[in-house]
Amino acid sequence: MSATIIYVPGDAAALSVGADATAAAILAEAGRRGEEVQIVRNGSRGMLWLEPLVEVVTAAGRIAYGRVGAAEVPGLFAAGFARGAPHPLCLGETARIPYLQNQERLCFARVGLIDPQNLEEYLHHGGFRGLRAALAMEPAAIVDCVTASGLRGRGGAAFPAGIKWKTALGAAADRKYVVCNADEGDSGTFSDRMLMEGDPFTLIEGMTIAGLAVGATQGYIYLRFEYPHARRALQSAIATARARGYLGEDIQGSGRRFELEVRIGAGAYICGEETSLLESLEGRRGQVRVKPPLPAITGLFGKPTVINNVITLASVPIILDRGAEHYRDFGMGRSRGTLPVQLTGNIKQGGLVEKAFGLSLRELLYDFGGGSRSGRPIRAVQVGGPLGAYLPESQFDTKLDYEAFADIGGMLGHGGIVVFDDTVDMAAQARYAFEFCALESCGKCTPCRLGSTRGVEVIDRLLAGEEPAKQQALLHDLCETMTYGSLCALGGLTPYPVRSALRHFPEDFRVRRTARARA
Repeated sequence: MSATIIYVPGDAAALSVGADATAAAILAEAGRRGEEVQIVRNGSRGMLWLEPLVEVVTAAGRIAYGRVGAAEVPGLFAAGFARGAPHPLCLGETARIPYLQNQERLCFARVGLIDPQNLEEYLHHGGFRGLRAALAMEPAAIVDCVTASGLRGRGGAAFPAGIKWKTALGAAADRKYVVCNADEGDSGTFSDRMLMEGDPFTLIEGMTIAGLAVGATQGYIYLRFEYPHARRALQSAIATARARGYLGEDIQGSGRRFELEVRIGAGAYICGEETSLLESLEGRRGQVRVKPPLPAITGLFGKPTVINNVITLASVPIILDRGAEHYRDFGMGRSRGTLPVQLTGNIKQGGLVEKAFGLSLRELLYDFGGGSRSGRPIRAVQVGGPLGAYLPESQFDTKLDYEAFADIGGMLGHGGIVVFDDTVDMAAQARYAFEFCALESCGKCTPCRLGSTRGVEVIDRLLAGEEPAKQQALLHDLCETMTYGSLCALGGLTPYPVRSALRHFPEDFRVRRTARARA
């Protein structure tokens, strides 16, 4: 009798709630019962409230159980867990769980499905088909395909990837580079980490295609310091890809070369900005460069450089495999394809949702997220990281679309959504935006360096009731200066959360002043 295959996630989120102990308990209990099992450490399916999510391979498909702690394992085996039998923790067939079934997974199609370090499984599930297609194309044709797909940068700026690639392709140089910005630092974001841990070959394939497209022979993954599990996953996958001829001097016998290395970030939020990242990658302090020149013309070590984030590059293989039209058919307006949204904060069902652009915030918060974890009304959500605007309930019907969010003074950013119920203090949140900017500023430009510190002081005076009208006017002028005078998005976008909190939740500021005056 063959061993029963049981999947236990090795993803960092699952590990943080005891997945290793669960895997060990399954092996121990199976040994006591004389049952033969094989443990496969997969990526997370993205239903983080159910981790550790354990799956058993049966004749009827993969049956999911969650959340499975080590203490639950003996009871599961007694109920027939190894055969996919019913149990209070049983969720049925994994693929039919509504949270997963109602998604459109392109980038994350293999995450949670395969062993992320098994190249054969990656190939079996469509891996490297995009690379094979790219190897049969001229560089300009690859760039045209990416351009026609409508793919825009998923790191926050939403700049068309094809235009960036075309610029780098047209730049004359003896050497070019591809750099992946994996310095995922926005609050409430984890899609990059999930993909690198759960399907690292996809990123390798996307970066290799980018190298073929622009004529680059060297790539670097600039990885967030706090992601040790992703580091190990990437380094192992890179070694395997190189050994099997998917990286190196002669990619799949094509005579074309591309090499890839992982470099660890400096631990600063500002290094998520592409020019600061380049400074850090070159061994210097992470500080913003003045643009122009653009990195696509003068980037890493002064050479033309394509810089994209993890999800942007992970979208490329499917575009080359299935065609630009296939990818473009997802989404709305100028926002094409899918966006992996991350639901965090005060949310009942936190996790990752990959959907085509066009669904509403309300659908995400309630159909997928299940409402607030506290059971209280959701008062505000911050979309787009610590520099994103706070959106009130009246704007929850806004569609996930770059232009739709811009129209309401918001931004989608990296797709992180942090949820707050009606107990949140929005005045404190506004103050935190300035405080965060002051802490993370590289210090190069005055509006960001000094403006953020002055912002904290102005809000403190406003909340203390010291000449409120004067502080409001000063705060408005300060936000204007930071928006238009800062060198990069850190200072330029910090006013977003501040202004949105003042605009949509003015009562928090008034009530605070009244309460202090009475005291």
